[in-house]
Amino acid sequence: MKIETITENGVLIALAEGPEKLITGPQEALDLAMTVKYETGSQRIALPKKLVAEEFFILSSGMAGEILQKYINYQFKLAIWGDFSRYTSKPLHDFIYESNQGKDFFFVATQEEAVSRLAQAGQPAP
Repeated sequence: MKIETITENGVLIALAEGPEKLITGPQEALDLAMTVKYETGSQRIALPKKLVAEEFFILSSGMAGEILQKYINYQFKLAIWGDFSRYTSKPLHDFIYESNQGKDFFFVATQEEAVSRLAQAGQPAP
């Protein structure tokens, strides 16, 4: 795994990259968050969709809800960027829409949009 940081609008954002999936379950998602926090000090993570297990996008698996709850508990924000158009599930489309209306989780098309949404999201509580 490679973690790069950028600062946009005074907000430190971690960009995760790697040759293999980084989020394959709730524990791996939490490990990613803690690694990012330890190595960069950031609590905002942007990563490409290709690094997230397909099971995450099957809402009935419960994986997405469990991961997002952990990130909320630890005050992390996450933006996943990539092409979501191939998914036909209405509940997933509704989930993505609702997430994008909030301030903690974003599903966007490009890395630039992911960084922008994370930079504009509300600041974590002290």
